[in-house]
Amino acid sequence: MPPRLKDIAQDLNLSVVTISKVLRDHPDIGAQTRERVLQRMKEVNYRPNMAARALVTGRSHAIGLIVPDLVHPFFGEVARSLSGALRYKGYSLVLSSSDDDPRLEQQEIEQLLARRVDVLVVASVQKDAGIFERIREQKTPVVLIDRRFGAVNAHFVGIDDIAAGRIATEHLLEVGCRSLAHIGGPDVSTAAGRLQGYREVLRHREILERPGTVILREHGDDAGARSGYQAMRRLLELKPRPDGVFCYNDPTAMGAMKAVLDAGLRVPDDVAIAGCGNVTYADFLRIPLTSVDQQSEEIGKRAAKLALSILENPPNRMKQIVLTPALVARASTRRSKNRK
Repeated sequence: MPPRLKDIAQDLNLSVVTISKVLRDHPDIGAQTRERVLQRMKEVNYRPNMAARALVTGRSHAIGLIVPDLVHPFFGEVARSLSGALRYKGYSLVLSSSDDDPRLEQQEIEQLLARRVDVLVVASVQKDAGIFERIREQKTPVVLIDRRFGAVNAHFVGIDDIAAGRIATEHLLEVGCRSLAHIGGPDVSTAAGRLQGYREVLRHREILERPGTVILREHGDDAGARSGYQAMRRLLELKPRPDGVFCYNDPTAMGAMKAVLDAGLRVPDDVAIAGCGNVTYADFLRIPLTSVDQQSEEIGKRAAKLALSILENPPNRMKQIVLTPALVARASTRRSKNRK
């Protein structure tokens, strides 16, 4: 039979209450006693009964995370950073994917609520606020990451997507591009913000947006490279073809680069390409990708810190943590000087 708190208490001639306080890192316990208890737990390979602990404390010490795509490196980096920050504080991360499907996301939310996670962290693909109303009824805090959701009054951690669109577009113009295009994303706030930033720069520079130069993808992050490839092939058929393309995210940009190379053209001299996300391997691609850094690691850390602060000291209002994006210029936009 697995060792119990009662067994450890008897072994050390301590009370069960004292052993329980050590598990909860209670300040009443002295360093010497804490060390004795932890050492004995290690010797007998004690594992806390988390279900029983949740019944006593009202907390599962688990945070739920739902993202649209587990393959997308941006969400993988956010999850890794979030998990590391939570682990340090004794919390575990329960990870789920919605596959960019609102109905599947709702199912995953219901599952995590049934597991009584303490906080839900969601990069949502929902179109209405219904599911979030049900979460509020259960009094489970929600932290939205990456994607804003206008109809939901919730905590948020992400970047300024309009600024990301502006930064990438300005950069393409600065390196000498004169005919721009944009491959956008699905109907989510990140895609809308980046498209808005792109168009704001064109208007400010008094550049006319030519018909057909903005292509919005129907599918989400799970099909980024494929849809980026298909969209770029359409753009290459335009007369004149674009010589600079800002892509909604890095997988889309990778697909776009492949389409340019398959057409016998050069990146960046014929078509310069910029993405968004700054995935970890962007510098190791055949042509290193210029990208807007979304601060994925920082988003994970900030989301973890916010989730824990909500549990320890609930704020009076919803917190909006908006990080500043920054361009990381690489070879995909480093054009020859005589092209400017």
